[in-house]
Amino acid sequence: MKKFKLLTTAALTMALAVPMALTSMSASAERYVLVSHAPDSDSWWNTVKNGLALAGKQMDVEVEYRNPPTGDLADMARIIQQATASKPDGIITTLADYNLLSGPIRNAVDQGINVIIMNSGTPKQARDVGALMFVGQPEYDAGFAAGERAKGDGVKSFLCVNHVISNPVVAERCRGFAEGLGVELGDSMIDSGQDPAEIKNRVLAYLSANPDTDAIITLGPTSADPTILALKQNGMAGQIYFGTFDLGANIVKAIKSGIIKWGIDQQPFLQSYLPVVILANYDRYGVLPGNNINSGPGFVTKDALGLVEKYAGEFR
Repeated sequence: MKKFKLLTTAALTMALAVPMALTSMSASAERYVLVSHAPDSDSWWNTVKNGLALAGKQMDVEVEYRNPPTGDLADMARIIQQATASKPDGIITTLADYNLLSGPIRNAVDQGINVIIMNSGTPKQARDVGALMFVGQPEYDAGFAAGERAKGDGVKSFLCVNHVISNPVVAERCRGFAEGLGVELGDSMIDSGQDPAEIKNRVLAYLSANPDTDAIITLGPTSADPTILALKQNGMAGQIYFGTFDLGANIVKAIKSGIIKWGIDQQPFLQSYLPVVILANYDRYGVLPGNNINSGPGFVTKDALGLVEKYAGEFR
């Protein structure tokens, strides 16, 4: 069995200083590096890491996970360059900011490294940088579907709590939601930051200043968890329409208790698992799916928790 490992950014400096740490298995083994834009503090990415780990084990390949500790995208661009210099068989990466990251990704492709874009970006952007394909959730489409659903439930105004304002792709969720509702986004999207206490305070302040807000949409556990606490504090938990992107343990509990109406599952497990399987089979047999793969959106409601509740934060 070939050696498998996850390499965090915290260990990246040491690994680069000692090249053998990156390739401590036979020279003929396939090695794939996943580079994400996620900061170390974002627990949602644990599911991505688990998918990567399982795919590495099942496909008998070496996989590595690298990320900028603070979520700084310029740092991420450098990590992609470092990954390219290590000559892996393939790179799996998010495309959180096309203008900043397209150059390093194109450079990897130009050096003969197969690339798959996952999670952030679009199929068109994946083609433009020379990637094999895109595996992820079309963010605008997911937001639009959520907006249409909320409109059907009578929602006319909303607050979108954006904890990753530096990532323009994620903001497409808020824009899609607004257009699905048939309203202008305007100032309905706030930059909440990533500090839980600050997120909670900013949600409370917005709802206090805008008491007629019909709904709240959050973009993941980082913003959803403090928003749940804010609504419990101001007495609006279970009273205001609340939907969220992505899943997590607290989100699942809130769906079960009726605080959150639905969660949009983009299946992050598949976003890391499938690229490893695809790259390994492409390297070994020259086979490649003919289309990009949409891993979401799927709406998870109280009536359909099932395995989602069991594996929230681990595989879902």
